[in-house]
Amino acid sequence: MSTQVQQTKQYYWYALPGVAAFGTLVGGSFLYNIYLSFNSWQGIGKPEWIGLENYQNLIHDRVFWVSFLHAFEFIFAMSIAPSAIGLLIGALIYDLIARHFGNAISTFLRVSLYIPQIIALPVVGILWAWMLSPNIGVINTVLRKIGLDVFALNWLGEAGSAMVALSIMMIWIQVGYTVVIFISGMSRLDPYLDEAAQLDGATWFERFRIVTIPQLYPEIAVVLLTTTVAALKVFGPVYVMTNGGPGDATQVPAYFSYFHFFSTTRVGYGASIATVLALLLTVLAISLLRLQRKLGLMR
Repeated sequence: MSTQVQQTKQYYWYALPGVAAFGTLVGGSFLYNIYLSFNSWQGIGKPEWIGLENYQNLIHDRVFWVSFLHAFEFIFAMSIAPSAIGLLIGALIYDLIARHFGNAISTFLRVSLYIPQIIALPVVGILWAWMLSPNIGVINTVLRKIGLDVFALNWLGEAGSAMVALSIMMIWIQVGYTVVIFISGMSRLDPYLDEAAQLDGATWFERFRIVTIPQLYPEIAVVLLTTTVAALKVFGPVYVMTNGGPGDATQVPAYFSYFHFFSTTRVGYGASIATVLALLLTVLAISLLRLQRKLGLMR
């Protein structure tokens, strides 16, 4: 046995406490959650075993299906739209702004765009809730000042606009993440391909579409995977800004599970929602990873 292999095995002992703690806290909690999903329990006393009753009720629960529909709508706001916008902004910063205005300006723009990512979601939610306030919010105030009173809505208080407002906020948060990932990917691209396309008379947008994007497929795959998973388990903005309302207009699975855990004390029912969500996320993540490997996008 080589010395390198022996040293590698020694490192496993250092990782063992962390792995054991993670497995106990996360794995143990998940298994207990699954157990609770087969019980009727109000948080005190002894759980009562009811078998598949919670899952049978889920099938007939309209709000449960609506919450998953909203979660898939969040995929557009947190994954698809930010990826498209971030790809374009990243290319503009890397190809044009950095070359014509210097690295200082491009770095400032990258940092500015990434700031929403490092601010705690509750803080972001409170900020946007104030901005979207129907009476004192800065957005409605500006709209009224420029004579667009018809667009001064009760953004979070109306079913038709609440989801739109949350989606716009999530796009604002996620764009910075996608920009940083894509610019990092652009730094590894072969410059000779871009120069060759430029010599052939290709415009900037043609080079971006034909040369840059295909080389960024691995980064695009990573971004779509991470942001899609984040969209399906979104909780913070809904909790802080709308509580799933008005009505069920912004209800999502994570908040719906939380609501039954702590507001209705139907702990078993909330656990069944969380279990379905966890299984969906696991299947989705594994499927996307396998698809990426099949397409040769994993590095």
